[in-house]
Amino acid sequence: MRNTFLLSWLLIIVFMDKYTSALSPALDIGTGCYLLVLTVLSIVGNLQVLIVAFKRSSRMKPPELLSVNLAMTDLGAAVTMYPLAVASAWSHRWLGGDVSCVYYGLAGFFFGMASIMNLTILAVVRLIVSLNLQSPREKISWKKVKMLCLWSWLYALIWALFPIVGWGRYGPEPFGLSCSLAWGQMKYEGFSFVISLFFFNLVMPTVIILCCYFGIAIKLYFTYKKSMHNSHRIPNIVKLHRRLLLIAVLISIGFICCWTPYGLVSLWSIFRDSSTIPPEVSLLPCMFAKSSTVYNPVIYYFFSQSFKREVNQLSWLCLCCKPCKVSNTISDNNIYMVSASIKPKEQPRSTLQEITESKSVTLG
Repeated sequence: MRNTFLLSWLLIIVFMDKYTSALSPALDIGTGCYLLVLTVLSIVGNLQVLIVAFKRSSRMKPPELLSVNLAMTDLGAAVTMYPLAVASAWSHRWLGGDVSCVYYGLAGFFFGMASIMNLTILAVVRLIVSLNLQSPREKISWKKVKMLCLWSWLYALIWALFPIVGWGRYGPEPFGLSCSLAWGQMKYEGFSFVISLFFFNLVMPTVIILCCYFGIAIKLYFTYKKSMHNSHRIPNIVKLHRRLLLIAVLISIGFICCWTPYGLVSLWSIFRDSSTIPPEVSLLPCMFAKSSTVYNPVIYYFFSQSFKREVNQLSWLCLCCKPCKVSNTISDNNIYMVSASIKPKEQPRSTLQEITESKSVTLG
């Protein structure tokens, strides 16, 4: 009877150990503080993106919905995942056991896949838009963009559900304060899932993104050279599209750079013994990957004058007590659009709508 009792307690201890932090108490507290800062910055920054986009919704172009969709993925990750990670770090163990671990791993995988697919679609759409910079027609319709956004969420959901149905597995990270795909266990079962995951959701999207932006850069270069002896309209358009290209490239590079160290460590766990990696070392790429939800609003703030201006105007008093004044001048541009007022020498005065439609350079 006593042996049975001791055996039961031993099994409980073994079960609990995988959810116990492998870090020092001081490092646990520091990790929790770091995640708390990421949570606040991500929620505040991405909410500002959504608020500014909502204020300008009547003037949004279809492709801009992709950037709004990207902000929703980052905000979703910060709201549904990070608070649990903060609480677990300050408790020195993962809270909730297997159920919360599977939930956390699924949520992280889901929002991560949605983000990388959204960035890939955004690169392809930017390439399509850049094929003819002067075309007044919408190259991407609202219906098509909404379908693309829906497809990115469904694609991410399908991949996130694969480990639930047996292809792959969710489990705790080696340092014990987070859950993700159980990389170490999948070296024996689910290896095909890992190979498929890295090819279809890392290698292939990265190649597509690089090719699209390289193609856009080449297109802008030849357009500029061809127009050197013509009017100044095309060079201005090229200059504005170059800024859009810079913002898109920075966002894509930031996401890939944030997740590449985590992917390399995960591959090491597959092909080598994961126990050779100290918990403190495995913690770093995971925390670095979580920062990917923060930097997009920062990029918008520093590289989009209109977004910076709108954010500076935002205040709780403005949101709650009186309507904010949204400038509707010709030279304004919203978060993902750079517009310019290119004045001809002699032209009758037209309506604001006509001027905006004819002289605004947008993503669409």
